[in-house]
Amino acid sequence: MVIEQPPARILLVDSYDSFTYNLASLCQKSIPDCQIHIIKNDQLSLSALLPLLPHFSAIVVGPGPGSPHIAEDIGIVKDLWKLSEDYLLPIFGVCLGHQSLVLEFGGQLERLRVVKHGQVSRVEHTSEDLFKNVDDVWAVRYHSLQVHVRPHSDIEALAWADDGEENGMVVMAVKHRSRPFWAVQYHPESVLTDGGGFEVVSNFWNLAHNWNTIHGRIIRDWSHDAEDTFGLPWPHLYTPPLSPSQSPPRTVSTSVLRKTNLSATAICELLNVADDSSPFVLLDSAAQPGRYTIIGCVNGRSPRIIYSLTDSHVRVLQDGVSTPFELDSYDIWSWIASFMNKRKAVGGVPDLPFWGGLIGYLSYELGAHSLCAPGTIALDDADTRHSDVNLIFVERSIVLDTCSGDIYFQSIVEGDHVWFSETTVLIQRAVTKASDSEPKVSTTSTKVKEKTISISLPDQVLYKSRIDVAKEYLAAGDSYELCLTARTRVTINDPHAPQPSRVHSPSWQRYKQLRKRNAAPHAAYLRLHPTTLVASSPERFLSFSRPPHAKYQLRPIKGTVRKGPGITRAVAEQALSGSRKEVAENLMIVDLIRHDLHGVVGKDVNVSQFCGVEEYKTMWQLVSVIEAATPAGAEQTDGQHANGALGWEVLRRSLPPGQWSMTGAPKKRSVEILQTLEDDERSLYSGVFGYWCVGGGGDWSVTIRSCFKRDDRYNQDMGLPSTEVSSEGAPTAPPCTEEWVIGAGGAITALSDTDAEWDEMVVKLQSVLPIFGSS
Repeated sequence: MVIEQPPARILLVDSYDSFTYNLASLCQKSIPDCQIHIIKNDQLSLSALLPLLPHFSAIVVGPGPGSPHIAEDIGIVKDLWKLSEDYLLPIFGVCLGHQSLVLEFGGQLERLRVVKHGQVSRVEHTSEDLFKNVDDVWAVRYHSLQVHVRPHSDIEALAWADDGEENGMVVMAVKHRSRPFWAVQYHPESVLTDGGGFEVVSNFWNLAHNWNTIHGRIIRDWSHDAEDTFGLPWPHLYTPPLSPSQSPPRTVSTSVLRKTNLSATAICELLNVADDSSPFVLLDSAAQPGRYTIIGCVNGRSPRIIYSLTDSHVRVLQDGVSTPFELDSYDIWSWIASFMNKRKAVGGVPDLPFWGGLIGYLSYELGAHSLCAPGTIALDDADTRHSDVNLIFVERSIVLDTCSGDIYFQSIVEGDHVWFSETTVLIQRAVTKASDSEPKVSTTSTKVKEKTISISLPDQVLYKSRIDVAKEYLAAGDSYELCLTARTRVTINDPHAPQPSRVHSPSWQRYKQLRKRNAAPHAAYLRLHPTTLVASSPERFLSFSRPPHAKYQLRPIKGTVRKGPGITRAVAEQALSGSRKEVAENLMIVDLIRHDLHGVVGKDVNVSQFCGVEEYKTMWQLVSVIEAATPAGAEQTDGQHANGALGWEVLRRSLPPGQWSMTGAPKKRSVEILQTLEDDERSLYSGVFGYWCVGGGGDWSVTIRSCFKRDDRYNQDMGLPSTEVSSEGAPTAPPCTEEWVIGAGGAITALSDTDAEWDEMVVKLQSVLPIFGSS
């Protein structure tokens, strides 16, 4: 009689790291048919965990920020190395887990002289235990601390990296001489680790299985107590509470004008973008490789979703009436998913990315708030801060194919013949006289009198001192990279300039100047009062295609060389892919993004391009491409994921952006540190803007190379909270005043030069400041 063995169950202890799901994926690939349960290192007490350990074949202790000397950083991990014989089981530690193991058995911990974050090193090993039948190992390292193994102690070293004069020989792997404990300092789960990932984890599993067999350790069947404590194994799809979907879905109506030569700005001006009082949304592919420009044909009747972290409700604004909806059992993410679940549509042109749906922005704080503990993220005054969610539902839209010149008219309003007819005629007339229809935009800077413009730059001494503080956090092991940012404020007070009105929009004029000076594939003009965003982003954050068989793609850019005389592809490749610093930063982001994707879609995440040098209109850039597909069985024709809710969940779990190094890694600890180093909210800056289509697709870009302002001038017309106004409905502040915010910063690494980081931030400001007539 053959007794069927239960599946291998692995308990993965997460120390709040940003690579944990990468490690879970590696374990699933390396340990046949295993089931993985993930807990935080402070989730259970030892007394609560001990009775449940017999359900597991082995434990994997993941990496994390901080030091094994600090109780809050290491949590329950330190107790796992002291398990009694009754509960003893095989354990494999990674990075922080490796350091903790050596420390508990008499080893010493010290800082590296030269930090290794995102560095690839050749690992010499004994060819035994973890490294049996393993040839060359090239391993990715994310650590600033190292261990020293005491001679003749219970710990035996298995592998080393020779750092030469920098750090000497650094221990890369160990085992316990009598207990079933093994660990590695490097990151086996990193995309660039070669030879020391799958092979080493497979060897660990063979060692663990043999140890369990020799010692007669019986793995208990899964119990109700274990189910209640650990929940479902990873991965499992998040299921938000949703309202019933609309049945049947709406139908997208489309018409097209072929091969026009009308520009996006000309189309916008035909659609009354100059009316500063009205909402307007433009997602503009103003440069290659962008292709489709999306213009929302919105008005006061178009529903707006407005939410602030300081509120317990979400507001829907329509026809000048603001209606609050208590979130109750929902969070804002599931509320919006439910909103979209009732507004599905079919029948649009398959190649067009957008048929209608939500367009707008999500703030940096929205993502940071969901990532960190309550109260960690400080918020500005509720009466003056920008909303964290500001989205408008677009039922009518125009999509311009910038490659072919085709203009598509779309509507999900039933029987919308009049709009199609009037809009088509309007555009068709303009097409015939396109050469006269678009205003010229001056490429020269306008000199502004000193009294009319005030630019408040970050304090240079303070910013540089915080770079040094950030580097100390890196050296202490709290982060691998920290994106330090600061606000620049621009105040314009020009009584002689044309004032905002129903026939003139100063913010639109500024967008056209930015578009001219800094054309980008992911530009945007979003006028959603009281907030206006003008953006010229070079980078897509996340795109997800329409179901069924949706695909998810992120394209992080880290590393840029501007074109110029003599800057050939070969020169650019040497400066980018040949730069240890640039590749290390790109690698960190790639591993971080893989983790975010693995956390939602499971183990099948693919890096289809790593650090490829791509040519753009004005620059060469270092680009990686990370892709995933919807897991089998996750899509249902009438189910929650059929309208892109899984893509929405990927977006939620990926914020705030790791791309462009807008946070750091590990992300949670990095965000918490940055809260202590930055004086203000980031607000829109380093959040995202984009769309979620009624067909289920979506496309979101990182909000950089941007500026934004708050203008309460039209709040009373929209049913929103307003600043004090005069009897004529004008704000009490001088009507000629504009106040804009520009965010900028840079990724601080162990290799960063303080002066160079300040200079880099100033260079980034220069992409936006000239639109205010200043250099």
